[in-house]
Amino acid sequence: MNIGTDPCGAGVLVVEPMGNAGRFLVDAADRLGVRLYAATHKDIHDSYSPSLRSALAGVCETDLADTPRALEDMEDFCRRHSVAGVAACWELLTPLAALLARRLGLPGNDPALAHAARNKILMGEAFAAAGVPAPRWTAVRDSAQARGAVAERGLGWPLVVKPAEQGGSWGVSVLDGPDQLDAAMAAAQRHTYAQPHGLRLDTRVLAQEYIPGEEFSCDTIVADEVAYPLPVVRKDTTSGAHRIETGHTCPAGLAPSTARLVRHTAARAALAVGIRNGIAHTEVKIPPGAEVAFVLETGARLPGGNLCEVVETATGVSEAVAYLQTVLGRVPDTAPTRTDAAAIRFLLPRSGGRLRRVSVPEVSGTHSELHLGAGDTVPEPEDSSCRIGQVVARAGTVAEARRLAEDVAARTRVEVS
Repeated sequence: MNIGTDPCGAGVLVVEPMGNAGRFLVDAADRLGVRLYAATHKDIHDSYSPSLRSALAGVCETDLADTPRALEDMEDFCRRHSVAGVAACWELLTPLAALLARRLGLPGNDPALAHAARNKILMGEAFAAAGVPAPRWTAVRDSAQARGAVAERGLGWPLVVKPAEQGGSWGVSVLDGPDQLDAAMAAAQRHTYAQPHGLRLDTRVLAQEYIPGEEFSCDTIVADEVAYPLPVVRKDTTSGAHRIETGHTCPAGLAPSTARLVRHTAARAALAVGIRNGIAHTEVKIPPGAEVAFVLETGARLPGGNLCEVVETATGVSEAVAYLQTVLGRVPDTAPTRTDAAAIRFLLPRSGGRLRRVSVPEVSGTHSELHLGAGDTVPEPEDSSCRIGQVVARAGTVAEARRLAEDVAARTRVEVS
């Protein structure tokens, strides 16, 4: 089923715009005068927010879990609506977007490598083939294989256990010893389909070497196989078995030489998984005293966690604008226009349950947003799905931006019963 009309301006089809990055694409399309279309399931489209529905020039309703049907439906829709670019928000749908762009003859990523940006086993193989520094790993199907792999490969403890296909830290555990392995494997293999689209998941699991040190992310715009690394962002997480993101800061506050190292490594990782016309979100760790950045993973998508807002607040660079420019075959705007600092801190519960009340103090230089309200169910704090909201701070220095965001987060009162 096809919905919508065709106003003027170039058209971009977004393979599922629902989610954190979707609203940034909507804003970017408005700035560029671009028509934004969506490809999604009918029931998912029916659940879109009024603001997202009103921002779309049209909708291609199809079954994104059925690749042949989805490609046929989307190709027909794009040709009839003169679509000039294809984008994706969901990591698991980026291979489908690459296939569609190739069929339409539009700028896109390499379909032959696109699954390496979705499947962490293929990603590890791609990194090895390209010489990208990454933790040692092995793929396992059960706890017995995992125990054998730890001994045979010398992966040691702590050990990272993560699903081959998932995002948002879902099913990821950091283990201190083998007694935690059975529970970690069960968590990593809990989901066999990704909702709400019903995409079948690879249920294999990565047993991965733990890399100590600070964690960072760096997004890379790639246009016509030329990489444009964006600023490095510092990532903060909880400790323990579940490393939940607590916030991000841009810029990262690194020495210029270290920032260049991270940006160069992130660009290499993006190219290794077939990013040719698009964007990559790459996460790295730098061990204490080391001069190497180890790539934990990369995805062929805009970042989640409101990182688009954080980066633009600090630098003036809109990742979503640059992404749309790239898929339309234009030169992306990636040059910073300001030198401020921004920090985000997520509002997290101490336990799951029913949300009773949230109180966020108002502080100059900050603003907050809540995702949940009184009466809503709060998931257990095991992954990013437990976020109640966030606070973003802007300041002239990294230290001040972090202080402001941390102060508001610390004084926020969250009551869960």
